[in-house]
Amino acid sequence: MALVVVTGASGFLGGAIARALLARGDRVRCVQRSDVADLRALGADFVRCDLSGGAAAVQAALAGADAVLHVAAKAGVWGSQEQFDAANITATAQVIAACRHNGVARLVYTSTPSVVHSGGDVEGADESAPLHPDPRSAYAVSKAAAETLVRAANDQRLATVALRPHLIWGPGDTQLTARIVARAQAGRLRLVGGGDKLIDGTYIDNAVEAHLLALDRLTVGAPCAGRAYFVANGEPVPQRVLVNGILAAAGLPPCGKGIAPWAAYVAGAILEWIWHLLGREDEPLMTRFVARQLATAHWYRLDAVRRDLGYQGKVKTDEGLRRLAQAFQTTGV
Repeated sequence: MALVVVTGASGFLGGAIARALLARGDRVRCVQRSDVADLRALGADFVRCDLSGGAAAVQAALAGADAVLHVAAKAGVWGSQEQFDAANITATAQVIAACRHNGVARLVYTSTPSVVHSGGDVEGADESAPLHPDPRSAYAVSKAAAETLVRAANDQRLATVALRPHLIWGPGDTQLTARIVARAQAGRLRLVGGGDKLIDGTYIDNAVEAHLLALDRLTVGAPCAGRAYFVANGEPVPQRVLVNGILAAAGLPPCGKGIAPWAAYVAGAILEWIWHLLGREDEPLMTRFVARQLATAHWYRLDAVRRDLGYQGKVKTDEGLRRLAQAFQTTGV
């Protein structure tokens, strides 16, 4: 029985991947700084480890693994470049080194489409798009560097692949879903530019599907080895459609308030300046990067991930919203 290490299993995606692996009978070891009591109750092992800390500790955490799913990352839009570099670049470099030290044969890395989003519209881009992260996003810059390390590490001993799931949402999501709902409840939600730009999100089960397919199909010399793949539902819709669908699932009215893109950008610049001045560590309500993201289209071609990994994106957006509504009704999240 294969031993699969999942980093970042305390997070939304990492936890969902770990549960799916356990459900199909894999041995799972969760590696991160915080405990995962719910996953241990399901049979997972747990190793507490700071992946950006000592190399020896990371090597010990990955000992005996057949494959690694490196999902852990510092996400978000606020923090210093040094913080993002440590959590995303240094940690990834040490995971790669630990894979080599332990003879791990497969490494699946969770990247992000932000590595190719420089600030303008991205409409139907495929994997030939160059890495061009927006310099206003320390997260995107660090993830682009980490993805480069992973893809360059692919060789005859270690097969690697990077996945770029876009805007993951669904029951239990504490980022996109929870923030949309919380801001709507507080009366602070606005649709930048009216929410007309097309986006293509990823329901959580589809993100898990892509990761398990990559794990199973990744071998030395496989078509996917050394490559990166966009992952999404494959259903580009105006931003307001997904936002209002999430609000409806939470039992809230649709968002009817908008803000001009230039006004959102100016507000982000002002708030960033205030946050820096006050030394605050929480995220501002708006940043220049978020304003650009909300004012632009971003959806991607999925031909490659369907061809090389057999990805389908089985849960369509309408079904995902139905499941989200059910979760809100039963558990409140």
